[in-house]
Amino acid sequence: MSGLRLEWNNEIENTQIPQQWIQLLEQCLQAAAAEEQLVEGEVSLSFVDDETIRELNHQYRGIDRPTDVLSFPIRDELFPDLLGDIVISLPTAHRQSEEYGHSLEREIGFLFTHGFLHLLGYDHEDETNEKTMFAKQERILQRVGLT
Repeated sequence: MSGLRLEWNNEIENTQIPQQWIQLLEQCLQAAAAEEQLVEGEVSLSFVDDETIRELNHQYRGIDRPTDVLSFPIRDELFPDLLGDIVISLPTAHRQSEEYGHSLEREIGFLFTHGFLHLLGYDHEDETNEKTMFAKQERILQRVGLT
């Protein structure tokens, strides 16, 4: 394998994912890889509805409500190029884009980048880590024009 790859799927019935979103997320992936000096890896992305992400949130985090994005890092010696899975709730992303007053593309790019940084081990559990992670997010989003 050479380079970073994004594998994606849409688990929401009767919903089309625009190709320009995928291209944008691939740009986010490449910008994040450059920020982190990664040269290869694979990320899996799933777009889901609120009920699906609620079930995942409950199963893996013990929180019985929908959330915007979940990340599942993969640490597997057999498949070292697999970085992990990112799950984005499209309905939640849509609501948040309206609440924050920016485009849905910007929100999806933000959530994907946020999830990707979690795959790499970043978190926002304390103020220092939050500042580091959020500064990286903003640099990555600026690189792809999502300000």
